[in-house]
Amino acid sequence: MTDLNIPRRGAATGSGDRSRPRAALPALCATQITSWGIVYYAFPVLNRQITAATGWPAGMTTAAFSLGLVVSALAGIRVGRILDHRGPRAVMTTGSVLAAVGLLTVALTPNLPVFFLGWALAGLAMAATFYQPAFAALTRWHAPDHVRALTIVTLAGGLASTVFAPLTALLADHLTWRDTYLVLALVLALVTIPAHALALRAPWPEAADHDGQPGTDGQPGTGAGTVARSRPFWMLAIAFALSAFAMYAVVIALVPLMLERGYTTSQAAWALGLGGAGQTLGRTLYATLARHTTIPVRTTALIALGGLTTAAFTLVPGPYALIVAVSIAAGMVRGNLTLLQATAITDRWGTTHYGRLSGILAAPATIASAVAPFAGAALALPLGGYTDLFGLLAAVSLTAALTAPWTNPPAPTTARATPADDVPSRTRS
Repeated sequence: MTDLNIPRRGAATGSGDRSRPRAALPALCATQITSWGIVYYAFPVLNRQITAATGWPAGMTTAAFSLGLVVSALAGIRVGRILDHRGPRAVMTTGSVLAAVGLLTVALTPNLPVFFLGWALAGLAMAATFYQPAFAALTRWHAPDHVRALTIVTLAGGLASTVFAPLTALLADHLTWRDTYLVLALVLALVTIPAHALALRAPWPEAADHDGQPGTDGQPGTGAGTVARSRPFWMLAIAFALSAFAMYAVVIALVPLMLERGYTTSQAAWALGLGGAGQTLGRTLYATLARHTTIPVRTTALIALGGLTTAAFTLVPGPYALIVAVSIAAGMVRGNLTLLQATAITDRWGTTHYGRLSGILAAPATIASAVAPFAGAALALPLGGYTDLFGLLAAVSLTAALTAPWTNPPAPTTARATPADDVPSRTRS
């Protein structure tokens, strides 16, 4: 019988130090900061300038951005399958090229349809360059120490808004929104294309990938298809989708909330950026949290904390320093939620089908995050402003927290787990 402890520790992936590319982790840190900072966080800073210069409705420009996220969610399922079989180099390098092309299209667009096309291309790039492919690469290459690698790359990625939200605002003070995107697209191409092409060249370790074969925990019938159809998996997907809807609506709506309250664009950009610093700080605490909590407890607690920090934005109109403090606290929770999702598959079902299962799991959450900016902008008016919108988003997060306790699969019954078996599932998340 397969030793239950081996897959939990990542040995089933066939990974090891000899096949682990030393440059991959620092390269992915740099590319996550750049990709998230430019493709995602620049938009909420520039959107008001875009609408003012073009006359396009804010709802339409936000819908174009949301389209990119929907495309990312749908493409991510296929990307996950490719990653499981072929590795990250071609996927992430191609994604970097698409990201630059998409942003160039956005910058040079003559009309709204082409603007939508640019964001659709950017969505394909998000699926191939954001956290999901990076997590798949590090989970396979760095097992059994993949949690450390995931934490490091998300610590770096958490700085994306800290670096690029203020930088984007600074560029926008001196350039048009189109020229700002041209500069950012050039930076993106120069950093991410060579980094992905040169640093991700190591052999891709083999992994079993047939449904019905010994599964991720050494149990028959726990292949990817079986897991993806299970009730705990879809309850987990629902919890993450509701949480993502609220979390990403907050990120996009924070700048207009602060502008509505009389703060400047620069002040709003700094509050958003310092929230990114909070993400980095929060992620340093995740390993300790994982050691002292069970999977259902930390899943429920972190999603609930997301709701509470969102509610704080409603209750705290000022002063500016206090809003920044709330933004940092909310960022700390977001940082932990990112690691929670990154380790959700390995915590419950192991690493064998990580790319495929994480792509399926991420799809509803990514679609929710895509709908969130458009829905937030659409709801703000009938709700009477962004303050009440944040109250509604807090309620959505708390609803997600009620779903979280039902996301754990039943314990295996074909073999008796030992204390050693339980340690990785609690400490390596």
